Amino acid sequence: MAGQKTARRGEEHTRPLSGPPSPAGDGGEGGGPRRTGWRPPRPSPGGIIISVLSAALLAAAAFWLLYGSSWVRVEQVTTAGGRVLTPDELRRAASVPLNAPLVSVDTDAVAARLEERLPRLESAEAEREWPHTIRLNVTERKPELLLEKGGKFIEVDGKGVRYATVDRAPEGVPLLDLDVSDSPSLSRFPAGRLRREAVRVAAGLPAAVHRDTRVVRVRSYDSVTLELTGGRTVVWGSSERADEKARTLLALLKTARNAEHFDVSIPSAPAVSGS
Repeated sequence: MAGQKTARRGEEHTRPLSGPPSPAGDGGEGGGPRRTGWRPPRPSPGGIIISVLSAALLAAAAFWLLYGSSWVRVEQVTTAGGRVLTPDELRRAASVPLNAPLVSVDTDAVAARLEERLPRLESAEAEREWPHTIRLNVTERKPELLLEKGGKFIEVDGKGVRYATVDRAPEGVPLLDLDVSDSPSLSRFPAGRLRREAVRVAAGLPAAVHRDTRVVRVRSYDSVTLELTGGRTVVWGSSERADEKARTLLALLKTARNAEHFDVSIPSAPAVSGS
């Protein structure tokens, strides 16, 4: 009897399991990862309507804040960078509408008006400063030479642009004496080109020389002469090799302090006289 029971127990252990399969994911034999079939709940139509209305209300509130409220309107226009031009002149040229919504001001158009109406300006930009200010940042042209005409003075910048006429000559700016009527190379180098060459010479002068320069005289492309304080003159030649000429002239001014005439047209072979 004992043997039969033992045999039946062995059969139970080796007999393949039968019956319905274990539920998926119950950790039983043959079970794979649990699959529950969960899906996120779909928003109800009422929830969608509430979300859309909330977004619309926020957009309307933002629009009213920027365009309808008095909290972010233009109350003042400030300026920076002006040296000759006054803040009032800049504000008049900019024509920024006061009490307008700050966000509605076209800052590019403001900058364009400044540059168009004020030739003295080299560049201009306008920017918003929340909540009530438009700031005008400008850079004025710097005069390198002056042209005298009818008792007044025309300012010429480093690019050769004649941009303003003033009654009094600005201090420290040389006068341009341009007379090229007898120049044999006038067809190749017209007056406009020679004016730009003179500006290049003046703008490239060392600060110590520029302060003492009273007149830049131009007769042709190769004939540029500087008149300095104390009756001194400098034959510069053309605008070429300007750095070498500037260094040579500085050295001559230090070593020949009593000289009256300097020639640096060939910087490797300068000349001094009148000492």
